[in-house]
Amino acid sequence: MEHAVIEREELFMMIEGGKSAGENPAGKLYTVADIEALPVGERAELINGEMFMMASPTLTHQDILGWLNMTIRMYITNNKGECKILPAPFAVYIKDDIHNYVEPDISVICDKEKLDEKGCHGAPDWVIEVVSPSSRHMDYERKLSLYEAAGVREYWIVDSEQRNVTVYGLEHKEGPKIHFFSERVKAGIYEDLFLDFSELE
Repeated sequence: MEHAVIEREELFMMIEGGKSAGENPAGKLYTVADIEALPVGERAELINGEMFMMASPTLTHQDILGWLNMTIRMYITNNKGECKILPAPFAVYIKDDIHNYVEPDISVICDKEKLDEKGCHGAPDWVIEVVSPSSRHMDYERKLSLYEAAGVREYWIVDSEQRNVTVYGLEHKEGPKIHFFSERVKAGIYEDLFLDFSELE
């Protein structure tokens, strides 16, 4: 099957960091095939056929991502848990269709039937996004709607600029609950996992 290739000139016309690439003149929706055809080193996400280019993460973003991954992974390992934690870059075919593809900063997936070597096919149980200056609108609005519609059970937005964590218990239609970095924040999908964000202060 022939795939549409997005040329580098077209990429530069796209607005970086969570802004839409827009529809092409024919009104075609982008697909996972277009993501796979991107030049090496270019990353993007799809929401309902709209493509959003991803900017390089900041040092602060990566520090927080590393801490989240280590802390949650240690909890799962120490408790002999069945769920898997997978940090970005990791492919999530969030609706298991051709028009939606994301790379959450943290994905916790408890149904291993959703996993294969390509990524996760369907909604993770718990998603965490670490806000970057360029991803604020994407994380707080577009991805919230997508994750809720797709069946993500719990969604956290970690905002280093505001020094807070916004928690949505999507499974039970709860949220948003805002916690400051000075607090311990409980994970809804676990009975006894608390993340002490004061360690980031």
